[in-house]
Amino acid sequence: MKNYLNLVKFSHTIFALPFAMVGYFLGVNRPEFSFDWKVLGLVVLCMVFARNAAMAFNRWQDRDIDGKNPRTAVREIPSGILPENSVLWFVILNCAALIVTTYFINPICFYLSPLALLITLGYSFTKRFTALCHMVLGLGLALAPVGAYLAVTGEFGLVPVLLGAAVLFWVAGFDIIYALQDFEFDKSLDLHSTPVWLGKDKALILSSTFHFITAAMILLSAYYVSLDYLNIGVLHFIGAAIFIGLLIYQHTLVKANDLSKVNMAFFTTNGVASVIFGLLLILDLYV
Repeated sequence: MKNYLNLVKFSHTIFALPFAMVGYFLGVNRPEFSFDWKVLGLVVLCMVFARNAAMAFNRWQDRDIDGKNPRTAVREIPSGILPENSVLWFVILNCAALIVTTYFINPICFYLSPLALLITLGYSFTKRFTALCHMVLGLGLALAPVGAYLAVTGEFGLVPVLLGAAVLFWVAGFDIIYALQDFEFDKSLDLHSTPVWLGKDKALILSSTFHFITAAMILLSAYYVSLDYLNIGVLHFIGAAIFIGLLIYQHTLVKANDLSKVNMAFFTTNGVASVIFGLLLILDLYV
């Protein structure tokens, strides 16, 4: 079990899970809906199954590439810790579990579950032909607030879509920063990434641009939340300010010629930003 948790980097669920919780609580705070432990549990399960399938499939699909890269050669498949066939079965089981779980939520989630899997699993192919692979990864995580809101209400909402757009550009931006580590390796294998496409300096500029768009989406969603939920107060806007501040801070940690703090920028800063923003927004709905 520990090896499979390491395979899918289970701790990284912290990036998208707070946004899924925000989508859920925005839904249950609509006048016609109420808190439901069963739906909340099913939403969490969907998050876990979708992310397990996506991460494990990415590791399986990239097993040969990972084996050639000194940074990733220690991963579970290339190092021989987990057999590749077992990982593929793990992917299949999690895909099936996701579809079955959505069946017990509502019809629209069930009907859209194959599309969600197509996006989240499809990311693993994109680095082979497009430098916009980071956007596809962002789109996969952007489903979290939209899908959780759908699970409660059975319909799309403006605020969850805006938050989904924020997640898309947020994830794409910090994934570009993370990809700087493999610049030389990706270039040598003719793999596509934004740093290879634009160069390190311009890639960082694009990452900053994406995070500027993220900040705009966060503020725009906060505005519409304040219109739709009259009990919303100052906590949400404090959370938005902290989130945006940490976006700015992570760009001070990484330079094109200095990647020594890339893990702090990628994992710590973004994880803290997501948790604080989600927690304060949810608290504001109830306090």
